[in-house]
Amino acid sequence: MDIRNSQIIDLPKILDKRGNLSIIEQYKNIPFKIVRTYWIYDVPGGEKRGGHAYRENEEFIVALSGSFDVMLDNGKTRMKFSLNRSYYGLYVPKGLWREMDNFSTNSLALVLASTPYDAGDYIYDYNDFIDLNNERK
Repeated sequence: MDIRNSQIIDLPKILDKRGNLSIIEQYKNIPFKIVRTYWIYDVPGGEKRGGHAYRENEEFIVALSGSFDVMLDNGKTRMKFSLNRSYYGLYVPKGLWREMDNFSTNSLALVLASTPYDAGDYIYDYNDFIDLNNERK
């Protein structure tokens, strides 16, 4: 997978003196149908999340509160994205290794996914991930 397909996507931001509002719509702001939504919170200091890749699932990750880093890896290139605003997010295509760390206190990560949960879609072993990428060439 070409890591350059990952990208920060700016979301619409409606400014209002009563408080701002941002919107995420499938196929409009992100390039997939939203099938599953989950969030990550109360991450203890120094802990990491992720540490896996998906065979089919795509994701869009937003820092609704606080901040954290997302490291993406295609087996040859690694890119770090720092998320710290609720009006943009990171599009993560399928087939990339993903790790999340450096969570600030009270951070809240929203993750929109393109597939229902499927344990068989996960690749948890980095060496298996590298082997699979080599097979795809």
